[in-house]
Amino acid sequence: MYERNLVPAITSLWAADLIARAQPKSGEAVLDVARGTEVVTRLAARNMAPGRVVGLDLNPGMLAVARAAADSELPIEWVEGSALGLPFPGRLLRCRPLPTRTPVLPGPVASPSRDEAGTGGLRSACPQRLQCHRAHACAHLGAGASNTKRAEHIFAEAEELRTLVSGAGFDQVEIHTVTQQVAFPSVLDYVRFQLTATPMAVLLSERSQFDREAVINAIASDAQSVLLDSYVLADGRLRFPQEGYVATAVSGG
Repeated sequence: MYERNLVPAITSLWAADLIARAQPKSGEAVLDVARGTEVVTRLAARNMAPGRVVGLDLNPGMLAVARAAADSELPIEWVEGSALGLPFPGRLLRCRPLPTRTPVLPGPVASPSRDEAGTGGLRSACPQRLQCHRAHACAHLGAGASNTKRAEHIFAEAEELRTLVSGAGFDQVEIHTVTQQVAFPSVLDYVRFQLTATPMAVLLSERSQFDREAVINAIASDAQSVLLDSYVLADGRLRFPQEGYVATAVSGG
């Protein structure tokens, strides 16, 4: 469900932007860290064969889908592992997206190899949309229900990302504010995908199918009333701008 619905609507947009900035070339090496079904990995491999392309994720299910979605002729290595303890000795690689799953995940860039070069993206939502999401999630799922989603939006200002990357030892840090236009068939579809195809699915994992549907529909109904004037089109489709900060940098020394 993640690959079929969220990758085309959201992830592929950011992946294309990242690859365009990194411009990986034939013979280079790319490490794509903690990106689910590894759409960045696949795009990089298409652009740079021959070369070394490694896709790493903690979730074996995501990697299984990534393998199935990739062209079998692409030179991709799939590795199950954590961004908090990269299982690679010695030199690291040409370009690297910074993950956004939790506030602590940028930790791996705290002590980069001096041979490393990096490029990364960290997204931040419009505060109004994030506040709306928090209110609805908490109302129907309990206090703290929005923590997972909020963890994807940890930088309120671009300079916070610059400070992180510079403090990790990277040079030539550039921060770009990028806006993508995200679209879903409806508000209901958007809420359903968020609560069934992302880490937020754990919030409903112990409920019955009937209860899950009731919660999804209730949150969608609340969100629809708030978003109607700004983001819901006449045909019922949901369309909104997603703003993010993209950092590009090279290793110090």
